Amino acid sequence: MKKSVKILAMFLMVLSMSFIVYSYNAPAKVQSAYAITLKQGTRGETVKKMQQKLKNWGYYTGSVDGIYGAKTLAAVKYFQRKNKLVVDGIAGPKTLAAMGINGGSSSSGSSGQTSNSDLNLLARLIYGEARGESYVGQVAVGAVVMNRIKSSSFPNTMSGVIYQKYAFTAVADGQINLTPNATAKKAAQDAMNGWDPTYGALYYYNPKIATSSWIFTRQTTVTIGNHVFAV
Repeated sequence: MKKSVKILAMFLMVLSMSFIVYSYNAPAKVQSAYAITLKQGTRGETVKKMQQKLKNWGYYTGSVDGIYGAKTLAAVKYFQRKNKLVVDGIAGPKTLAAMGINGGSSSSGSSGQTSNSDLNLLARLIYGEARGESYVGQVAVGAVVMNRIKSSSFPNTMSGVIYQKYAFTAVADGQINLTPNATAKKAAQDAMNGWDPTYGALYYYNPKIATSSWIFTRQTTVTIGNHVFAV
């Protein structure tokens, strides 16, 4: 009888400890779930990054201060409306993904992952489109992508611009899937850091093989290697 009581007491103690451990960990899980949503009143580096992107695209005119205030709210609604998202002023997973911001966490690690993903994708495009060009010519191709991201006439994310239908030959013929070399990666980094040898070009083409008569009507900004860059 005493042995049974001891076993029962031990079982209850283990059950009690398990409940305590679960209760202790539960708030962290809830906090993690909510960390991917930004809304008015939120502060942090991810808000700052979002503000900078919105400012680059012309949606936001306030300070890039990391504070989700009224102007940021209005800018997010403007972005959501343009991109056919739910217009609620809350930057949840879908809105952040459309902006090219992964996760939504305020930690610098999340921003780093997003940058690395964008860097690799841009490097693959540069390698597929311009690996035979000079280094400046490769940076120039990357700069066109960056200029499109900032333009209201194109998608607002790296993947949105690169995978836009009929935008790049390397995507259509599969060369986007080739592994980029160190030069393409460096060119992508320089383009993302703001080097623009094209002077704001949104298009480029090789006049020897271009088949669209429309592209020849665009104003040329510069010619680098085999590519003519234009706006």
